[in-house]
Amino acid sequence: MSEAHANPPLRTLHSDSSLNAAKLSKLERQQTDALLRSLAPGQRDALKTRPDGTILDGHHRIYILRKRGVNVDALPREIMAKD
Repeated sequence: MSEAHANPPLRTLHSDSSLNAAKLSKLERQQTDALLRSLAPGQRDALKTRPDGTILDGHHRIYILRKRGVNVDALPREIMAKD
């Protein structure tokens, strides 16, 4: 079993309606591969989640990728434990 499959499904912290429309518009112009690379662990703006899958960083990009049919639950992520 790969590490990505061991992670729980991604969960949003806020509703989709709270996402910034201007930021979404800018990100929607990026290619899918570029969005995926930007979320990779080790990148400045990597996908960061809590152990339960709650997204802490990457909400807008995950929203766009989901709309494009990408299986975002399988993406590698940086797990951030609560302090």
